[in-house]
Amino acid sequence: MKIKFIMPIICMTLGIMFMAFVKPKSRTTVYLIGDSTMADYANNYEEGKDYMKTRYPVTGWGQVFQQFLVKDSLSQISKLIKTDSVFVDDRARGGRSTRTFFQEGRWRAVYDNLKKDDLVLIQFGHNDAAEDKPERYVNLEGYKEFLRLFILQTRAKGAKPIILTPVARNFPWKNGELQNIHGLYDQAVKDIAKELDAPLIDLNQKSRQFFTKKGQPYVTENYFMNFSAGLYEAYPNGQKDNTHFQTKGAVEVARLVFEGMKELK
Repeated sequence: MKIKFIMPIICMTLGIMFMAFVKPKSRTTVYLIGDSTMADYANNYEEGKDYMKTRYPVTGWGQVFQQFLVKDSLSQISKLIKTDSVFVDDRARGGRSTRTFFQEGRWRAVYDNLKKDDLVLIQFGHNDAAEDKPERYVNLEGYKEFLRLFILQTRAKGAKPIILTPVARNFPWKNGELQNIHGLYDQAVKDIAKELDAPLIDLNQKSRQFFTKKGQPYVTENYFMNFSAGLYEAYPNGQKDNTHFQTKGAVEVARLVFEGMKELK
């Protein structure tokens, strides 16, 4: 009779000892820093406000990026991520340039939490180039300097920076092709990537090529924030916005970013 009671205790003890020597599954955090095109509007973006009533359907690509970094897909980017799980921590914020993101302490909040082998995806440019908005404008040299700072400080913590050119806007179109609106701010990202040997995803080019294949009418109606009155509570008068994405557009851009990660060497 004693054996019947002793055996379960022995098995339980051995199980506890085994678990103590088994390394727990680790997780990589992928931080996203950038502007409104990358932001997560659904995750208490405006404290106390209901996203479905005040913002929907505007969707940043970072808001839907987690679905591309699930266990079944991580083998496709095993050169970047070695763990079996990922958490996307989207710190992007609307209206921010590299300078204001830094000045407001948003970068410091990321830097303080960075761990070895975490990833930081960096996508700015839309607001840096806004000369008519001095509160956010950053000239080219300043833009480059802040990009250098983000990259070098990420590396200093043993984490991995990935730099992205700014995603395309839905203008201008010429002869059925979407043109580059970002000018020298697009090239500045490439210059810094080359200078610091940093991984680069040319999201500007990828998104322009993808939108061009879909065609201006389809992209305008389905991907960007263009719709008539009465469809959404947050926009009773409709909307005409060729910078920010509806959910379908955000998902496609997130997919382009994931494809870019797969292509990195």
